[in-house]
Amino acid sequence: MITSNFSTNIVTEVVLLGFSNLHQLQKPLFFLFLVMYILTLIGNALVILMIQIEHRLHTPMYYFLKNLSWLEIIITTTVTPKMLTLLISNENTISFFACALQGYVYFVAGTTEVLLLAAMSIDRYMAICNPLRYTAIMSTRVCQVMVLSCWLGSVFAITASMLLKAGLPFCGSNVIDHFFCDSGPLLEMICADILFLQALDFAVSCFTLLSSVSVTTVSYIYIIITVLKMPSAKGRKKTFGTCSSHITVASLYYGSSIFIYIKPAGSSSMEFNKVATVFNTVVTPLLNPIIYSFRNKTVKEVLRDTLARVWTTWQSKP
Repeated sequence: MITSNFSTNIVTEVVLLGFSNLHQLQKPLFFLFLVMYILTLIGNALVILMIQIEHRLHTPMYYFLKNLSWLEIIITTTVTPKMLTLLISNENTISFFACALQGYVYFVAGTTEVLLLAAMSIDRYMAICNPLRYTAIMSTRVCQVMVLSCWLGSVFAITASMLLKAGLPFCGSNVIDHFFCDSGPLLEMICADILFLQALDFAVSCFTLLSSVSVTTVSYIYIIITVLKMPSAKGRKKTFGTCSSHITVASLYYGSSIFIYIKPAGSSSMEFNKVATVFNTVVTPLLNPIIYSFRNKTVKEVLRDTLARVWTTWQSKP
């Protein structure tokens, strides 16, 4: 049971320390992260645009990829602008409401992405292990329901946790040694017994991540078994090439998320957590469109054809 010690010192704003210990590196990091953020927005927007307008990409795999790109834009935009502000100015405060909202949006989008990666692995399993039934099973409606289920499951899990915290007094230290409003530091502000809430957050993280990893792993075990039975070496190479982008993206996101949110207490410092979070919120969203562009033959063909059309149009202008 959660009990409270009420205090009149209610938190109204939060201080984010960010990278305050990296005095000489703050400006170089600002320009580095700014360039990465802009490239992330351009890359993911380009993926969304290509999939939207190119009929060759109107398949379940690219439908999921389009939604993944939207999630990457949401995740990085939720965190990066404030992080850039911390690096370039002395404005290190944020209102408590904005802080809580930032954490809520980040975890809803992040949890949705974890679930979506599992849905994408199911799609690859159906395409490779049940090719004759693939079109009938993975219809547009089924894909839409899968994506909607990822969003609803995420919203339900994160909202339930937030509602339990909302009624409690936040009157502890308002200083967070991070560049965004992570769940752990927010819990530490509560002037009440937070053991249940910590256990709940840990359980949600474990269930979401480990169930998603399990679905992805089992899917790819069956995929590998099916591929190894193919008589043609060329067919095996082509099939593995189709799946390699998803395997790479899933490994990057699962690995960093597990490192941050599923680990024994005190097993890593806050500095390591910051590095892992930068990887999750800045590096991975930038890498995803690059991985899917350079490791996927169809996307490369579409991108090449699109650029050729743009060049021809530009050349034909008087």
